[in-house]
Amino acid sequence: MDRPTDRHLDRHLDRPGRDFLHTPGPTHIPDRVLNAMHRQPYDLIDPRLLALTASCFEELKAVFRTSSEVFIYASNGHGGWEAAISNLFDPGDAVLLPEMGMFGARWGNVAQELGLEPHYVASDYRRAVEPAALEQALRADKAHGIKGVLAVHTDTSSGITCDLAAYRRAIDAAGHPALLVADVIASLAAAPFEMDAWGVDVAICGSQKGLMCPPGLAYVAAGPRGLARAEQVRRTRYYWDWRERSNKELYRRFCGTAPEQALFALRAALDIVAEQGLDAITARHARLARAVQCAVEAWAAGGALSLNAVVPAERSVSLTAIRVADGLDAEELRRYAREQFSVAVAGSYGALAGRVFRIGHLGDVNEPMILGCLGAIEATLIALGIPHGEGALRAAAAYLAGAPAGAGERGAVPANSLATAAAGG
Repeated sequence: MDRPTDRHLDRHLDRPGRDFLHTPGPTHIPDRVLNAMHRQPYDLIDPRLLALTASCFEELKAVFRTSSEVFIYASNGHGGWEAAISNLFDPGDAVLLPEMGMFGARWGNVAQELGLEPHYVASDYRRAVEPAALEQALRADKAHGIKGVLAVHTDTSSGITCDLAAYRRAIDAAGHPALLVADVIASLAAAPFEMDAWGVDVAICGSQKGLMCPPGLAYVAAGPRGLARAEQVRRTRYYWDWRERSNKELYRRFCGTAPEQALFALRAALDIVAEQGLDAITARHARLARAVQCAVEAWAAGGALSLNAVVPAERSVSLTAIRVADGLDAEELRRYAREQFSVAVAGSYGALAGRVFRIGHLGDVNEPMILGCLGAIEATLIALGIPHGEGALRAAAAYLAGAPAGAGERGAVPANSLATAAAGG
């Protein structure tokens, strides 16, 4: 078999311009982050590496909005799931999962493979699970066999975001001691998230989405109740063990050699977050998401496309999931957009496979990138003869014109910026 060359790996090398990446992960990586990795590693006890790593741990706390512990793994988000499960639950423990998409179901599968007993509160993948339904399920657990609620904040398969603060209130209203464990992989540094204020005990994130880094790092933030539970769990674990990784010695903190290039990238990304400010970042994501939604609402007039999330307040700011009518194939639309217009959007999984395509708008994305993506999708709809309403680009542009970027997004750092939050502000 021929060895792959650059031309095999990138079929668009002969095209002018650049490819557009609009999946909900991996996301577009800023040049500044890419360039940060282009350096030789440090010796593992070099003071420069120790200082850089310490700053990453500390400033991640500010992104999570927590004053507690953060762990970094050389892993993807599934590894973050396993780290949380391994530290929090013994085999045989029950967990409850509000399932509003494929990733809620998959997290339950991982829990089952690790010996847990998953229970689900299901939705139709077009709405989030109601907090009242969660409360009801916990009230029915009279013996408190459920040890944790595993909730995906934004499920990228369906484009739905749940209300984590309301889930904490539901747990408390039920008088239940279950931990609240949140997957914020697709929402951190994109949607508002307040770990401590919302009563989230453990939160899990990955590097390749809102934090604008290459895939390969998982971040797990553990609050006091989560850390206390980890001391009681009898499960055998090593690589994931928070007790070992709480050691400040770098080699033990990473359970081996630190992933230095990935940490160089994270350091650069955290600098960008600090400069822009978290409030400005979440405002930008909300504005760009609404522009995409305006375009989809215009396309929907043709009867072939619709927004998957039917409750406006539950529509993710990280991505927009778009349903296609029966008889249409979302994968064909994706293929045409990628091959003809160099725009990559995502498909979906499980029950939504072939029925949904997804436009990612999180991370290092701005208005021209969104308008370019929407233009390519509209050209694809025309080329494939897919019925759609007129005026989508105008609707998106009009919304953006009426909701211009705030000053904080152009360099000013708001009062509750990353640096302020890291200092306890």
